[in-house]
Amino acid sequence: MEVDPGLLDGPKGHTAGKGKPTPKRREAEGRRRGPVPPPPRTQREALRRMRGNQASKEERRKAAQFRRERMMAGDDKYLLPRDRGPVRAYARDLVDSRRNLMGLFMPLAIVVFIAVLTPNLVVQQYASLACMFMLLAMLIEGVMLGRLVSRRARQKFPDENFKGFALGWYAFTRATQLRKLRVPKPRVGYNDRVA
Repeated sequence: MEVDPGLLDGPKGHTAGKGKPTPKRREAEGRRRGPVPPPPRTQREALRRMRGNQASKEERRKAAQFRRERMMAGDDKYLLPRDRGPVRAYARDLVDSRRNLMGLFMPLAIVVFIAVLTPNLVVQQYASLACMFMLLAMLIEGVMLGRLVSRRARQKFPDENFKGFALGWYAFTRATQLRKLRVPKPRVGYNDRVA
């Protein structure tokens, strides 16, 4: 096997330079952008450009804030795909109209964390035992809630095609969130009747 004599120049393991300096980031980006596009001919084209990289930070921030407000209000167009549709809205209303033990999941996690940091072994044992019972109760309540939501959704929307387990899981995860942090915001109050 022959070795190219040019590769042997210099110290072992040294790669020859590329022969020109690395361009500054600004220069590289400027070359990549290309020519300035012509002005938009229609309003639709202007809107399309505005939504792209052409929009200013302030316009993008305002648009994001508007989308967030619409999403929090429950506007189907702005919701995430997992939250869209009348069946999911009905499931949210059913969950939001009840007081759920699962809503204590986040505060319970904080209690467990504090109990673990406590140097007293008796406190740790009682706290872990209480948390185990609470988690078991939350799990049982979650299964019952999921089945209730699936059954009532099938009664209200017999023509809709959805998986009962997926809808039950959706209700379970919504119930574990603190009420103030739920997205979209609850439309119904506690003990309101959801038809």
